[in-house]
Parts: sequence; C-alpha cells; structure tokens
Amino acid sequence: MKVQRRRALGALAALAAPWCVRAADASWPGAAWDTSKPADSGWNTERLRQADEVARQLWSNAVLVVHRGRVVHEFGDTQKPVNLYSGRKSVLGVLLGMEVDAGRLKPQATLAELGINDKQGLSEVEKSATVQQLMQSRSGIYHPAAYETLQAKAERPARGSHAPGTHYYYNNWDFNALGSIYKAASGQTVFEGLRDALAKPLQMQHLDIKQHTQWALESASEHAAYVMQLSALDWARVGLLMARGGLWQGQRLLSEAWVAVSTKLHSVVPPGWSGYGYLWWTPLRAFDFWTRTPGQVFFAHGNHGQVLWVDRARDIVVVHNTDHRRMLRASPELGQLYPLLQHIFTAMP
Repeated sequence: MKVQRRRALGALAALAAPWCVRAADASWPGAAWDTSKPADSGWNTERLRQADEVARQLWSNAVLVVHRGRVVHEFGDTQKPVNLYSGRKSVLGVLLGMEVDAGRLKPQATLAELGINDKQGLSEVEKSATVQQLMQSRSGIYHPAAYETLQAKAERPARGSHAPGTHYYYNNWDFNALGSIYKAASGQTVFEGLRDALAKPLQMQHLDIKQHTQWALESASEHAAYVMQLSALDWARVGLLMARGGLWQGQRLLSEAWVAVSTKLHSVVPPGWSGYGYLWWTPLRAFDFWTRTPGQVFFAHGNHGQVLWVDRARDIVVVHNTDHRRMLRASPELGQLYPLLQHIFTAMP
C-alpha cells in the first residue's frame, strides 16, 4: 500500500510539475520549427484527417497543432499573417505581464494615478478603476471605443450603470486604454513591444511590423485599437511561451505567477459557456471535453474564428485562423470549432 501511495503521489506531482520536468523530449523552435510525423509521436492520423475535413467545411485558412515544441500537424497556409481581431488582446496581456514583472506597472494602480482620461472625460468614479479591472474587462467604464463591433455598441451598458469591479462586460474601451497604459509603463507602443519583447526573442518568422500592424482610431476616443496580423506559426510561439510558464529556451521572459493569474477564471461569462481571466479566456461548458485539468487550459479568441488554444498540462498548442479579407464567408463562430477541436483532442497520444 505504501508503494502504491508513493506511486500515486508521484503521478500527481508529475502532473503539477513544470513542463520541463514532465517532458524530457520537449524541444524549442529556433529560426524554424522542428516537425514530427503524427504517427511517430503517437497521434491518431485518422482523427486529424477528420479535423481537416471540418476545417475545409469552415473555409479555414490554417490549423496548426504543436506538441512538446514540435509541429505535429498542419492544415492550410500556416505561414500567412492574418488579422487576429480580439486575439490581439491576449498578446497585449503577455506584454503587460512583462511590465508588471519588471515593476513598471502595478495592477492596482488606478486610472487617476496613471493620468488616463478620454475625450468625453471620465468621472471620478470611472477614474478609480484599476489596471487589473481593465484587464478583467470589469472597469465599469462604458465610453465609446475604437474598433467596436455593432453588437458591442448596441449592448454597451449606460455610463455609470456599474461601479468599477462589479460587472463583467466585454469592453473594447478597457482593451484600448490598456494599450495606452502599456506605452506609459514601457516607453514603447504595443507594436514596438511586440517587435522587441516578443517577436525577437521568440524568433517569429513572418511578422513585418510595418506591414502587419495598424492603429484603428475613431473620433469618439483618444485610445486606439492595436490591430495586428500574425501567422499561425508565429502566434503558436506566443502560445508555447504561455504553455511553458513564461520560459523560452532557458530564459525567463514572463513570470510563472503572471501566467497563472492571467489565465485564472476571474469572471464567468453569461450564460456560463466560458470564463475570462486577464485578457485570456478559460473553457467551461463550451468545451467540456477539454476541461479535465482546471487552470491548465486557456485560449485567445478573435472574431471570424481566430483561436489560440493552450493546454499546459499536455504541452500542446493549437491554432485556428481564417483569412477574412480573402474569403468574406469564412467567419466561423467559436461554437462551430467545437467538432474540429474535439477531433484534435481525441487524436492526442
């Protein structure tokens, strides 16, 4: 019994241990990704073929599966940078975490302390919102924002209807203002940070900052949206950094603590299909087949089927994207990706 108990405890410790302890054969991408044939790494090729068939039906641009740092499956054009839409916010979440780690940004700092305002002016109550509340999309600031969808504009609550921290609303004003806050803390724009703090150390292959980034500014607000395009292969590098707890080739770029707190469930999004952390989503009922390791699975999501899926416990990263500019009909909702992700999940070793 003692031997069995020790083995059981050892198995639990292995599951909770850092990825590097669990996966001795894990690798890192360099200037290019290493690849591994699915069959050689234990993946079910028939299930992956079924996932590809779903991707064809959705007019997907690319599907990418990375396991233990190696590409085990690709579908479509994984090298083409496409608009991440709201997936950009999770990228900013990584950059903000670096500023928190460096001590240049305090999550509990208020907008009043940081000197953040807007064209219509913020009330004293609104200025009491913290950086943390903006990252949680719980600021209570319902000011017009750049790059909002028509649905978001229609659903935006009235100004002053909720105090900071008391109500979740997916709020582009919060996300855009965080771009301004990042610049004040780091001395760089979001795109300069993307280039220097992420693209260079992660050795992104396809990103051209001048060509693949764009500011979206509207007259109602002084805070611009930071539109970015990444290829599936480059976005997967961000996912792998998160999967590895902020480590990259032996160098710590982001703290383990930030990875944990930013991907933790802070809000249950009505009606409970998913949850929200700090600019990252957590799966709940929407992906019941992939919620066996709470706190270890999270994802970035943007309109038109842009998804970066991270499974820390299994050291797996999955990317799905569409090229909405090329194929206007290619606009799958998140729920439509359920069968594709389920095929990938059941194909795992």
